[in-house]
Amino acid sequence: METSGGELRPIRVLLVEDSTGDVRLMQEAFRDASPAVFLHIARDGMEAMAFLGREGDYAEAPRPDLILLDLNLPKMDGREVLVRIKAHDSLKTIPTVILSTSDAEADIRISYQHGANCYFKKPVEWNAFVTLVKSINEFWLTMVKLPLERGSD
Repeated sequence: METSGGELRPIRVLLVEDSTGDVRLMQEAFRDASPAVFLHIARDGMEAMAFLGREGDYAEAPRPDLILLDLNLPKMDGREVLVRIKAHDSLKTIPTVILSTSDAEADIRISYQHGANCYFKKPVEWNAFVTLVKSINEFWLTMVKLPLERGSD
């Protein structure tokens, strides 16, 4: 994303993912896709909500420009995280992308019913994973116009 002066501004992405391997893959793929992306990690649903609510250790957490959310999380399921994000006035405008190993029709339908902006099945192959991250970067962080206002940041 560019500022009005044409320079790149940091893009804050919250990745809510409990798989260490998937976190590492995502970090590497985003590093290759765009140097402007700053990836914040929450390893479970409760941690994600604390980050978004700026609670406890996350009192200084930035408002993300985009949320990448896994569905199958410990402590609080990703479906519940999605419901809470989309029910909260100051969070519901943050684009929330589901990244899940599930391709179950029920998971896809429920995600969209609860306000997900899109749903991707996580590929298992590295090249396909990199292609997916590049696509997310190209669409959500390059082509789409996201609000410049970041709340109380």
